[in-house]
Amino acid sequence: MFFNVLIYENSVDKNEKVSIIVGEDNLIQLLIQMCIHIMEADTMSEFIRVETGALQAQAALSEELYLRFVSYIDAKEKTVQTYTRALKQMFKYFAENGITQPQREDILSYRESLKASGHKPTTIQNYITAARLFFAWLEAERIYPNVAAHIKGAKLDRDHKKDYLTTRQVKTVLADVDRSTPQGVRDYAILALMVTGGLRTIEVARADVGDLRTVGDDTVLFLQGKGRDEKTEYVKLSAPVEAAIRAYLKQRGETASSAPLFASMSNNSRGGRMTTRSISRIAKDSMIEAGYNSDRLTAHSLRHSAVTLSLLAGRSLEEVQQFARHANIATTLIYSHALDKAKNGCAEAIASAIF
Repeated sequence: MFFNVLIYENSVDKNEKVSIIVGEDNLIQLLIQMCIHIMEADTMSEFIRVETGALQAQAALSEELYLRFVSYIDAKEKTVQTYTRALKQMFKYFAENGITQPQREDILSYRESLKASGHKPTTIQNYITAARLFFAWLEAERIYPNVAAHIKGAKLDRDHKKDYLTTRQVKTVLADVDRSTPQGVRDYAILALMVTGGLRTIEVARADVGDLRTVGDDTVLFLQGKGRDEKTEYVKLSAPVEAAIRAYLKQRGETASSAPLFASMSNNSRGGRMTTRSISRIAKDSMIEAGYNSDRLTAHSLRHSAVTLSLLAGRSLEEVQQFARHANIATTLIYSHALDKAKNGCAEAIASAIF
């Protein structure tokens, strides 16, 4: 079977239409190469139409159709970026291995290559999910069969990959922050908020001065959580944490309610909103400074600590679920089961019987 491929190129100095005839094998190779080209380009000007008999399908090679795929997956911008990186990796694998007509076996081989190259299970899971969605979309658009249907990603371990800090360790981290400098005053407020409120870095980055409000007799901070479009959830601020934030704002002299709660102090973005990366760096550096240098201790460890210490303090699962803003209590149960396992005395009992 042969296909008539019409390529429309629109740019400042070009407005052309080119028609070429390609065989079925070459068509898929063309699709792969064009997908790589479009994802690497700053702009996407090509518009391609594939025609044959009763089939007339626009290939996923133009900005319009790329946006249609994005609309199809209906995801947040960060997720779209993740899927775009994943698809670029897949197209690169196809090109390097001369795969012009991907079959189910090729997707399985691609998954194995991801494992062999040392990708984390979560990364493999995301990449295969992107492949499944992409081929499902191709089939829905009548461009190519869904050869990735029902292919599994990687087996994920539900146990936590990060450690939490003990109460003593949290105190050490906070005590070691140099609050004699403006940056130290800010960093202390960020760390205190994260470890007592269980905030994610994205929630800290999105927080505005105007999100400090009152609910009942408590000062609270409204948050735009992960996957949320609005700031409908909030965390209560303890007196020491509120005092730390107020001290920082007073020093900063910021009063606009729309201003970021925590502002950047870098030369390039001074006064602007902090990035999640810079917030993560503050948390990591603070833990290292306090003597806790481990790959398993990251900014997320502060949230992990907040949830774990809440359970250790005897709060109920329902309370902790609400506090942590877990959509599903099964997530909270992971923390609980980890603590239950830590309390298991079987090893000590066996050792006592033997030695």
